[in-house]
Amino acid sequence: MGPHTLNLPDDFRLGSVGKTIWGGKSKVMHPDSDGIGELCYFGRHVFMGYLNNAEKTGEAIDEDGWLHSGDLAYKDRDGFIFITGRIKELIITPGGENIPPVLIEDEIKKKTPLISNCMLIGDQRKFLSILLCLKVNIDPKTQLPTEELNKEALGICKQIGSNATTVEEAEKDDAIAQHIQKGIDEYNKAAVSRAQKVQKWRILRKDFSVAGGELGPTLKLKRPSRHEDVVTLLTNFILTRRLQGIGAMYLPRPSPADSYFSNRCAGGILSYRGNNKAMQKM
Repeated sequence: MGPHTLNLPDDFRLGSVGKTIWGGKSKVMHPDSDGIGELCYFGRHVFMGYLNNAEKTGEAIDEDGWLHSGDLAYKDRDGFIFITGRIKELIITPGGENIPPVLIEDEIKKKTPLISNCMLIGDQRKFLSILLCLKVNIDPKTQLPTEELNKEALGICKQIGSNATTVEEAEKDDAIAQHIQKGIDEYNKAAVSRAQKVQKWRILRKDFSVAGGELGPTLKLKRPSRHEDVVTLLTNFILTRRLQGIGAMYLPRPSPADSYFSNRCAGGILSYRGNNKAMQKM
């Protein structure tokens, strides 16, 4: 499809994708109490369907000709459209609250500049946890992240009183733990609900990357769709066997039959470094 929304120099909203251009139509399907629902498009610029694939066309375009984008969005009173996430990425709490993870992840990265990438976890869990990746150097040959903190990260470490130069050293550094916890606390103060507060976090030994397969070509996170996929991801990424102030970490071999954060797989795959309480199961 062609262009559908536009911000103009004298008519714009920061954070929005703009207003629907002349000749097109937009609507938010099945909005919730906050006005957030699926964004749908209509107009002559919208494609007619997939060639020789009626089934896939029917999944994307309804019988009234509206293209279902799969994006979660809302309109403000002036018609500006704000994208809040993807339907497939929604985290659904046991209480039925829909949480768009991208907004929370972006906010935490903004408040904690030491973080490169992160992934929110909490679907059908009692609370939200987040996996954090620090800013590191990239191997020019393999394009894979190393464990060496990059120049920006080293500068931040110096500002907060840390001498860490690698991710392994950063994991054990109290100054870095306080820096991260401060950013998460600032986010939690502004969280729109108790369910959207992040209660636990963990630094991963390796950053997400395109070469590693965790990020797509547009640098969007490929979220694991199944519990066992998350366990596999954690097994591949968490190499440390000891956590400061907590003790040995139990990391059994994951089984596809195990649900994520089950008793067999608990023991601290994620740990709460914000305080010195004993490790709690997720």
